[in-house]
Amino acid sequence: MLQCCPNGARPADVYPAVPMTPRHLARDARAVAALGVSSFHVHPRDVDGQESLDPGPIGAVVSAIRQAAPSMEIGVTTARWVEPNPFKRTELVQQWARLPQHARPDVASVNVHERGWEIVCEALDSVGIGIELGVWTTGDAVQLKQAGVPAGTVRVLAEVTVTDPETAVAEAVRILKALGPMQVPILLHGEEGGAWPVLDYARRNNLDTRIGFEDTLKGPDGTWLATGNEELVRYALGQAVTPRLAERRRPGWGSNFGGFGLRGRPDHRR
Repeated sequence: MLQCCPNGARPADVYPAVPMTPRHLARDARAVAALGVSSFHVHPRDVDGQESLDPGPIGAVVSAIRQAAPSMEIGVTTARWVEPNPFKRTELVQQWARLPQHARPDVASVNVHERGWEIVCEALDSVGIGIELGVWTTGDAVQLKQAGVPAGTVRVLAEVTVTDPETAVAEAVRILKALGPMQVPILLHGEEGGAWPVLDYARRNNLDTRIGFEDTLKGPDGTWLATGNEELVRYALGQAVTPRLAERRRPGWGSNFGGFGLRGRPDHRR
């Protein structure tokens, strides 16, 4: 599976092509869904452009994306930097249950290194929203192994935060080794300079992965800014984008990115 992560925690003014509003997120969801992408991980904003876990912004974003791409799995974040208090995060997640079905996220990510992650997982499971477990380090992986995979978990997100393209894959290998066999799929991805090397490693090892402006603003050559999430997804799938793209490919990139097994929504409780 190739997931698209269109905006992440990037500032609203970081780059004009990064979608922030429900309308722009829906536009990008429609575009990447047409390419076969079946999962969309977003960071909703409120009217002031700030990340929010409140039901209003969550429902507005999910509803807009659902209308644009009805078959897309829609995921949101529960990150500590959005709401530092884990008990408040839990309360907000439980309020999502009052959203109409079309406005309710299918999954939500929970970072294992954040205090209170287990109660946030319990809240998500209690309202029928699937869990993506964020594992950023080998220490996180060991912690998850000791605690056990919570009920309702859809996948583990193994995120390589090492941005050096020369060492990011080595860090990915360390995290995967620490995780060991999992009872749920592992989605492996990198960020910034490590995004494309880790994506290629994931593909070669038949692991789910992702790409989008949350992870990188740049194409595989590390210099040019992508024109949109659709362009990043096309490159990840090994599809031609523009003459500029073809002319500036680095040796070893390009067709190696084809062949993702694009799946539909995971079978889990909503």
